[in-house]
Amino acid sequence: MRTETIVPLPFGRHRLDRLKPEHLDALYIEIVDAGLASKSVLMVHQQISRCLKMAVRRKLIGVNVATLIDAPKHRDAEIEAFAQEEARTILQQSASMRNGARWSVAFALGYRQSEALGMRWKYLDLEKRRIQVWQLKRKRFSHGCSDARQCVKDRHTKKCNAGCVKHARYCPERQGGQWEFRPPKGGKTRWSSIPEPLIPQLRAQKAAQSAERLAAGELWEDWDLVFAGPTGRPINPRRDWAEFKSMLQAAGLRDARPHDARHTAATLLLEQGVDIRVVQEILGHSTLAVTKRCTHVTSKLADDAAAKIGKALWA
Repeated sequence: MRTETIVPLPFGRHRLDRLKPEHLDALYIEIVDAGLASKSVLMVHQQISRCLKMAVRRKLIGVNVATLIDAPKHRDAEIEAFAQEEARTILQQSASMRNGARWSVAFALGYRQSEALGMRWKYLDLEKRRIQVWQLKRKRFSHGCSDARQCVKDRHTKKCNAGCVKHARYCPERQGGQWEFRPPKGGKTRWSSIPEPLIPQLRAQKAAQSAERLAAGELWEDWDLVFAGPTGRPINPRRDWAEFKSMLQAAGLRDARPHDARHTAATLLLEQGVDIRVVQEILGHSTLAVTKRCTHVTSKLADDAAAKIGKALWA
């Protein structure tokens, strides 16, 4: 929860030494009513608890009231990976699309959306079949006006509270919004090995992009992106999201998010017998626990496990 969201709420006007458990209860109810997911509410609680713990340690207050209430409940959503045949259907559908290799990357390398859209040619070695992972992110917009509450009041929805200062991207004097390359999540340098069948697709992508560059002429902006717009600029994640959903609909498959391709990659790797610690390294997870949450135990894995225990006991 960002500071500008908490402060306008009644919770933000309480003195630390007068904070009560019921104030936290009221805050959580408000932000749930505002449409935040249960995980976000839990993270708000954890951050507040941490801050109050430091305040106790520095003798600013006598008790951490966040410890006097139960933490908000959160249950991780069920992982919905595509089956192998479904993944192949999606790749067949994307083969004829512009930037179609972007979805091959999603399923083969398990990249996050920002990592796939942030791929750059100078970090891609097609001969050695290796690429260094980067992210392409947009800086968050902020209001540049004097009164953020009234600036874009026509953009407020029923989920917005009375002190809502969001929707900065609609501010006439907005600031931020610049694209920037960042190291992968966690800050650790990461390299990916590219499957052999993906190499021809990436070569074709380079050739197609060279033709687009010639056609664009002076309008071309050189961002060195593997997957870019018709004039070389970064692809808007919203457009990328919409393209994926449109592709699923055309293929006759269930609705899903681009991130589900990452879960599918993890699950397919396990089905092929790849050790989960290797899967962790490929996906760039900080801990094995994260990898376990992102994989799905399919019926194929369960059947294989049953066959192995049966062989061990009765063969």
